[in-house]
Amino acid sequence: MKQLKLEGLILIMTNQWIRPAIFVLTLSVVSSTAHAQPWQTYDTSNGEWRSYAGDIRGTKYSPLDQIDGSNFSDLEVAWEWLSVDNSVSRSTPGGGEWWAPLSTIVDSLVTDTPDLYRSSQPPIASRLQATPLMVNGVLYFNTPLSQGVAVDAVTGQTLWVFNPKSYEDGTPTMSAPWSQRGVAYWTDGADDERIYWGTGNGYLVCVSAKTGQPCADFGPNGSGMVDTMAGVPRAVRGERDYLNALTWGVHSPPIVVRDKVIHGSHVADRRITKEAIPGWVRAWDARTGEHSWDFHTVPNSADEYGVDTWGNDSWRYSGNGNVWSMLAGDNELGHVYLPTGTVTNDYVGADRPGDNLFSESIIAVDVETGQRQWHFQAVHHGLWDYDFPTHSNLIDITVDGRDIKALAQVSKQGFVYVFDRETGDPVWPIEERPVPQNSNMPGEVLSPTQPFPTKPAAFDYQGVTIDDLVDFTPEIRAMALEAVDGWRLGPLFTPLDLPVEGVTKGTVMRPPPGGTAGWSGAAVDPETGILYIPSYNQPAVVAFYAPDTALGATVGYTHGADEARRLEQIRAGTFRSGPLMPQGLPLVKPPYSRMSALDLNTGEYVWQVPTGNGDRFRNHPRLRDLNLPPLGGDGTRTGVVLTKTLVIYNLSAGGTNGGPRMVAYDKATGEELGSVDLPSGALGTPMTYMVDGKQYVALGIGGGPRMVAFALPD
Repeated sequence: MKQLKLEGLILIMTNQWIRPAIFVLTLSVVSSTAHAQPWQTYDTSNGEWRSYAGDIRGTKYSPLDQIDGSNFSDLEVAWEWLSVDNSVSRSTPGGGEWWAPLSTIVDSLVTDTPDLYRSSQPPIASRLQATPLMVNGVLYFNTPLSQGVAVDAVTGQTLWVFNPKSYEDGTPTMSAPWSQRGVAYWTDGADDERIYWGTGNGYLVCVSAKTGQPCADFGPNGSGMVDTMAGVPRAVRGERDYLNALTWGVHSPPIVVRDKVIHGSHVADRRITKEAIPGWVRAWDARTGEHSWDFHTVPNSADEYGVDTWGNDSWRYSGNGNVWSMLAGDNELGHVYLPTGTVTNDYVGADRPGDNLFSESIIAVDVETGQRQWHFQAVHHGLWDYDFPTHSNLIDITVDGRDIKALAQVSKQGFVYVFDRETGDPVWPIEERPVPQNSNMPGEVLSPTQPFPTKPAAFDYQGVTIDDLVDFTPEIRAMALEAVDGWRLGPLFTPLDLPVEGVTKGTVMRPPPGGTAGWSGAAVDPETGILYIPSYNQPAVVAFYAPDTALGATVGYTHGADEARRLEQIRAGTFRSGPLMPQGLPLVKPPYSRMSALDLNTGEYVWQVPTGNGDRFRNHPRLRDLNLPPLGGDGTRTGVVLTKTLVIYNLSAGGTNGGPRMVAYDKATGEELGSVDLPSGALGTPMTYMVDGKQYVALGIGGGPRMVAFALPD
């Protein structure tokens, strides 16, 4: 039973290294029973949720069963928490604090320091994508502005807030910079309990879970923070790119494996230079904040493993290859598993010949030393931004009578790669197969082959052919054929064309760069070995332009449009490019989103169902009189959470008034068992927990934004 003690408002004073931080309503919590293990373990069996995915194995599973298919639709809002980002403070001369609504603070920051903020990207509070943790009756998460928060799990009352004020340093990197996806928890098994998270300006924060005060023994000068940029090549604190955004930040939650805090990073995308910061993965001592090791996702010397995959010594200047999503780990093996991104530039590889290890790879790393144990590269010389968007799922399975400690990794391409997580051996063969060549990008040399799993089959569509085009009616089919006229179609890994008048308009690719599996990833049931995968079916086109050397460009081409043109397109609502159907009709056949249940013991799908009825398509004037099956298309980029009997997922439509809803599917069949309206659209992946005998489901939503918790009525 938790004991809460509310204490007054505390102001933490400024030191020479870190700006002031504000705390509201500190909390004292009686610690749970001490752990016998030499390092922190994670288990959802007691109703807690101690890591981003419930555990460090990436399962997103809890055995709770109070909420089931018979009562799911009876769920009610237990509490709502309005984001503390809506009212923040700004540092003033002499160490003071000016509190005001966020819009007022933003106006003053942009007015006083316009050189720190990217046009069209001032600080916003709307992207509450974090999945909370729950420990001892308290939820912990972070906000889009990098504030850490503790909230009473029963009432939704704010217990403490820590504000590192990262927004005062300006716009973080990436195209959607004002977002954070969660925190990490660690305890020594006694009285020391800590919360860690990264900030948009590239610090790792450590605070007491009980009070929200900085960990005095973590980082320099009692700051409770370490600079994650320190020592990374070409990473300069405060440096900005041509978009006037910071070049490095930490966006996804760290992970604690044994007593190491490990994190990836966000490195500036949309590059106009071949030179970039390498996205090293970094580890720190959980107690002291001392730097433990780095894993070089891009080689840092001529004698490192993988350097021979970088032609023309391009490793010397290339960057990115960062882990921008979440991580998974195995305490017993002492491994942490790194899903890496694409190296500079996402879609143009002329300046980095070769396969480019360790881009678009899964790497098993020794958590004590940072040394590679094994790796698998899913895309050689990546040109499609098919980086790994999410964490691995670790699960023990039995295949043909053989027990395997397995790792399953879903991908943007629609593949599930399954390995023995101890050795790196594929559970089923992975074949190198020839892929299309004939790129018209100057200087590009493509990989002649790419890896294809022989099993499991892809969980969603790959590539675009004429046969894939929508055919609801002959008239609509004719529209689709006309729409793709002049565009290059082809299978997965078809090269992306530069438009050449009279020759090609470009390449239609599927999956799109955002992937068929997204950042929220999959969930796995440790009792059955079934992996549940939400996915999305849509084509896309990548546009290219030649950046201006006056802005410092050192590449011939990059993706998108120049900034002035891009802003113009956004204002006009014309920033999408590619073969567009009239009146918003879809280009390809349905379903447009689905849920797949994959038995990892057999490599076969148990079921696949569309996620949602697809009313936004179905109600189209040209479709509403047709007798169409469920079309999907209501799926969201938020992930799933599993309970004893349910797959819980968020949809964008289909609620009582046509709005967003949370649904429960039967784990065994995929049948929709229940639905509850959401007050606003879902932003984060849900989680579930139990306090005082009551089960809750919590997630971040818009309309505030807010954290909301559902429970059954008393």
